[in-house]
Amino acid sequence: MHPDLSPHLHSDECNRLIEELHKCHADNPFKKFFGHCNGANEAVNRCLKQEREENRRLNKVKSMERRKRMGLA
Repeated sequence: MHPDLSPHLHSDECNRLIEELHKCHADNPFKKFFGHCNGANEAVNRCLKQEREENRRLNKVKSMERRKRMGLA
C-alpha cells in the first residue's frame, strides 16, 4: 500500500515514477498480479521513503528551532 499518490503531495521525480507505475498497471491488467510491475512499484516505494525521511528531518530541525525559541532546549 502507498500513501496518497496525488501529484501535489510529491516531488517531480516521484510523480514521474508514480505515472510509470500507473501506466504499467494500465498496460498489463493481469500481469500486474503476477509481479510484472514490481520494479516500478519498488522504485516508487524507494522514492516515497526518501521523501518521508527528508520531511522527517526537516520537521525535526523546525521542532528544535521552536524549542530553542521557547527556551526548552
